[in-house]
Order: sequence, then structure tokens, then C-alpha cells
Amino acid sequence: MTPVTTPTPTDAASSDEPLVAASTALGLVHYLETRHKLDKPQVEALLERSVDALSEPDLRLPAHAHYRLWRYAEQVTDDAAVGLHVGEIVDPDRMGLLGHVFFNCDTLGEAATQYVRLHRLINESVSLHFETAGELAILSWHVDPRHQYCRQDMDRTLSAAVSRARHFIHPQLDLAWVRVSHPEPAYGDEYQRILGCPVNYNEPDMALAFSAHYLSRPIPHRNPYIHSAMLRQVNSLLAKVQTRRHFSRKVRRLISQQMASERIDADSLAHQLHMSRQTLYRRLKKEGMSFHELVEHVRKDKALRYVASDRYALGEIAFLLGFSELSAFSRAFKRWTGESPAQYRARHH
Repeated sequence: MTPVTTPTPTDAASSDEPLVAASTALGLVHYLETRHKLDKPQVEALLERSVDALSEPDLRLPAHAHYRLWRYAEQVTDDAAVGLHVGEIVDPDRMGLLGHVFFNCDTLGEAATQYVRLHRLINESVSLHFETAGELAILSWHVDPRHQYCRQDMDRTLSAAVSRARHFIHPQLDLAWVRVSHPEPAYGDEYQRILGCPVNYNEPDMALAFSAHYLSRPIPHRNPYIHSAMLRQVNSLLAKVQTRRHFSRKVRRLISQQMASERIDADSLAHQLHMSRQTLYRRLKKEGMSFHELVEHVRKDKALRYVASDRYALGEIAFLLGFSELSAFSRAFKRWTGESPAQYRARHH
């Protein structure tokens, strides 16, 4: 077999493609190995690097290679629910840096906050949001761009989040509901077995909700010394990758801040950034985005959260998102989700 060329982390980081922490792939490789399903040369060809390199703590893989491994895992195990099954295995000895940070926090609320802050180190193609809505705490994952959505990996993410929280924090942590973005699969019963709550399919984002009273619950057996040491390492790693897509994130933040107060246009934002509109367009294109796409993404993300939370009247949401009237907002929302804001809100309450 022709030797596989192994790109260095620097090679991967120079690409515009989203990156994924190698630790997730390492966990999947270990799962295949324990089930005698690991073809090491084949996996190395899929990942475009050696399996041994996956243990490097700061190695990050191109998203396409990571997702290829998941499709391969489903094929060789003949298990469509392989993501759920990998995620429900909790092995503290094989947990990465981030896991040690999360589960050595003081409370579940602090762990959730750190999870959101550090999630880009786990998977750059998925953005994470955390909010409280009434008596519920809601954690949601949004895949952008949409073609990066990987059913197996999202199953693992959901299963691992719940299984680890129950192992490290509270064994009876109950969920109010779960949403996933793919159609209901043939293994739908496995969601119920692992999660123990209602599951809705074909949703815009993946999300889970649980009682907000859990947020103040102390994490048992937490070690402040381990937390401090691991957090220093993780913050150092985060600093190294902060520059990737730095400009588009800055523009997105400006759009979000100004959406309710004034009309969003490229000229005004370019002026605030001390550049021409053409330079703004060019720099966003270099990071794989357009100005219109950024505005649309921010508007859609806010719309889904506002409508689901029942915090604002629909007319208020239309104003907060910069729509001139409720009917224009309703048309846009139906284009994004296939249903009206009122239908979407009714379905989430």
C-alpha cells in the first residue's frame, strides 16, 4: 500500500476548512479497535495521517476527514446508531483535556459556560449556544455550513454530553426534550433508551433541554488543581487558533450588536472597521463567507432562539431582528424552517 502522507497541524490550520479535535477521532478508533473492526491502514488513508499522531493533544483534523471516518465506522460495524453507542461510553482515563476542564468546574452551570467558550476547539463546523428560558436550560448546536452536518458525529455529541453529565454530575439528570436535525432513523428507540425523553426530528438545530435548577448543582469529586492546570493548557491552545476566521467572527459580532438598533448594511460596517466595502467583501470571501450570508445566519440564529424561548412577542422579535413588519419576519421564518413562527413556538412549548 502507498504510504499515507501525514500533514502537520500547521498544514491543516492553513486551510479555510473547519477543523475538529483529533481526540474525537482517537476515541472512535479505540472503539473500533476494541470491537476488532479497526483496519489501521484504511483508517490512516481516510484521515490522511497516522493513527499514532491522533494522541497529540493539540492536533486538529480537517472536518471532511473526520466525517469520512464516521461513515466508515458505521459501515464496518454495521451499526447505524454507532454515534449514540460511542457517545454513551464514559471512560475517564481516555477523556481529553476539555473533558477534564468541564467536569472539574464548580457547578454544572460553569461547566456549560466553559463548554460554549471552548467548543471551537472541539469542532469548528458546529457553533454552540446556551440559554435559560423560564425553568429550562437549553444547549443547542448549529452546523454551519449545512453540508458539514454529520449524523453519526451529532449523535455521538448528544449521547456523550448526556452520558458524561450523568456520570460526573448527577445520575438522575432528566431531560425535558431533545431535538435533532436529521429525519427519524430506524434506530429511533435507541434515543429513548439513552436519553429517556421526547425526541423531535427534522429540527433546524440539535438541542437538549433540562431543568435550570441543575445549573447550581456542585460537581462531585471536582479537583480545583486539575481544573486549573488543564484550563491553562486549553487556554494556550485556544490562543493558537483564535486567529482562524477571526475577521468573520468580528463582523458577525458587530451585526448581532447592531441588528435591533439600526439597518445593517455593508457600507456602515465597513466604515466602523476602517475599510472600504470592497475590502470587507474580499476579507470575508477569504474566510469562505459573504456579507449577506453572515447577516442571514445571525438573523436566523436569533430568530430560532427568540421564538422558541417565548420571551418576546412575535412583533417584538420582528423589530429586534430588523424587519419592518411582522409579515416580513413571518415569511423569512417560514423560508428558514418550513413553518410559521407561531407554529414553531407552539411546538416547543
